[in-house]
Amino acid sequence: MNETNRSAALLRRYYQYLKLEKSYSANTVDAYGRDLDKFLSFIRDTNTDPLSARLEDFQGFASAMTSVGIHPTSLYRILMGVHSFYKFLVMTGELDDDPMELLDFPRKPQHLPDVLTVDEVDCIEAAIDLSAAEGQRNKAIIETLFSCGLRVSELCQLRMSDLYLDEGFIRVTGKGAKQRLVPISQKAVHELQLYFTERCHIDLKPGNEDFVFVSKLRKQGLSRIMVFHMVKELVALAGIHKTVSPHTFRHSFATSLLEGGANIRAIQAMLGHESISTTEIYMHIDTTHLREEILTHHPRYAQHSI
Repeated sequence: MNETNRSAALLRRYYQYLKLEKSYSANTVDAYGRDLDKFLSFIRDTNTDPLSARLEDFQGFASAMTSVGIHPTSLYRILMGVHSFYKFLVMTGELDDDPMELLDFPRKPQHLPDVLTVDEVDCIEAAIDLSAAEGQRNKAIIETLFSCGLRVSELCQLRMSDLYLDEGFIRVTGKGAKQRLVPISQKAVHELQLYFTERCHIDLKPGNEDFVFVSKLRKQGLSRIMVFHMVKELVALAGIHKTVSPHTFRHSFATSLLEGGANIRAIQAMLGHESISTTEIYMHIDTTHLREEILTHHPRYAQHSI
């Protein structure tokens, strides 16, 4: 098999790995492919085979991307996509060592989105017109997002058969079709039950009967865009001047847990993060608060106040 055919075969195996073993969506696999193609096109100009790429090739690629104005955030993502391929090659025995191991990656962006306080969530819910057709549904959505820390896609795909309200849990299907059990607050349960008294009168289209959150007008499950628009309208009505999306409620959920003293491993499990590092980056941590916690609770610091 010549080098071109071998490289093509490796790429096919890699994309199968992403799809079947990592359970990535088609869109995610395509994104990884586009990032990898940028690097492969770069080394193709120097007749370098992917299996022969050295640290200098990756450094040159990163430099070339920077020179054409690629933002550090985008460059980080692209390099991580390329690195995924080379880690796959090491894992499958095609390479003995990771040629990107010593690459100086651009600093990973630490963007911390806005967080909503409990009072602000209450203001958003208070802005809902409960006499409107979808009023109680929208209140149940806001409370479920905030109480359970769901991604908007997880909220839209939530099924009636996923609810264990008497036990205080819901079953959530996250990225890679991985399922987790998440506690649900009594307030969220209450708002859902009020919504269900209205939902049971909606004549839903076939195939939509099991979705928890549905459109009374369309008679089907909600799309992500519909939830985004609903949240944007309610935030404006509540007079909150923050950048708020459905994901803001997820971040606020995690931050509230952390500030309340929850173990970060427990937060990781409830958010459905595969890596604890994702959870650590996700948290909006007040360093002043952390210093106070250390001074109060760490024995090496506490002994000075004796």
